[in-house]
Amino acid sequence: MAAPPENAPPESLAGAACVAGYLDWLARERRAAAHTVEAYAGDLRDFLRFLTGHLGGEPDLAALAGLRPADLRGFLAERAAQGAGNATRARQLAAIRGFLRHLAKTAGVAPLALANIRGPRLKPPVPRALTVEQAKEVAARTGSIHDPAHAERPHEQAARDVALFTLLYGCGLRLAEALGLDIRDAPLPGQTAALRVTGKGGKQRLVPVLPAVRQAIAAYLEHRGDPAPDQPLFRGARGARLDPAVAQRSMRHYRRLAGLPEHATPHALRHSFATHLLGGGADLRAIQELLGHASLSTTQRYTVVDAAALLDTWRKAHPRAG
Repeated sequence: MAAPPENAPPESLAGAACVAGYLDWLARERRAAAHTVEAYAGDLRDFLRFLTGHLGGEPDLAALAGLRPADLRGFLAERAAQGAGNATRARQLAAIRGFLRHLAKTAGVAPLALANIRGPRLKPPVPRALTVEQAKEVAARTGSIHDPAHAERPHEQAARDVALFTLLYGCGLRLAEALGLDIRDAPLPGQTAALRVTGKGGKQRLVPVLPAVRQAIAAYLEHRGDPAPDQPLFRGARGARLDPAVAQRSMRHYRRLAGLPEHATPHALRHSFATHLLGGGADLRAIQELLGHASLSTTQRYTVVDAAALLDTWRKAHPRAG
């Protein structure tokens, strides 16, 4: 889109020209990603289309400067009536906020009281867990995807992936928490101490470690020789701390080979840990501590998952459910 003409009187600038200038600024000055600029362009086109009907003509800069919070609420209400979901309307409101703030800074218009406009509330997504069989399969067999002809240390990398994903499922760690561990933290067979994990906000917690996790870690370290205690527990092909993207790619490759669902990700192993504990009768407060959740309401999302699984089992098993 072309930027607004330099010789146009500010108050006569058409809304489309104002939008074009904003998108150009996003791309050039803010270096926003191309898909972000494209999405904002579509959102602002929808907004200008609404204003054209709402105001009786295409808005110019003066009309944009005279907008009220009620006008934006009217736009959101219309989009809801047209079937736009909460996430779509929240994104469109964010695009409009950015656009109007840009006009306030660059065109000298009075800033709109945007703080008084509340967007649609977004519900946090319900965690998607794997089945017990799928989680076990991922943890035990992900390392099988490494091709000796295309990996620098194929046996070490295969054992590393098995150890990492066994740890994620066995202890319910976040991927970043697992990758932040050093050799000195490695839980090994014969030890009885729980694993000390540093989570979000630097908060530490103790997590019990299953024998299967200790065995997988020990099998992996056999390929590491005698590493120094301060070296990263999980390392990449070049010896540095393993990049999360590499772990995610390994999982992605394996799930395609094994025909697992698209939500089979490293984080899904953490969801599976919590869901399977809850299904086995574990106390919700205990699961909260194991996961390192600051709020019990975050952990309570797993009760929705467990209830859904229970209902699905009932539908399949009860003779009158069909």
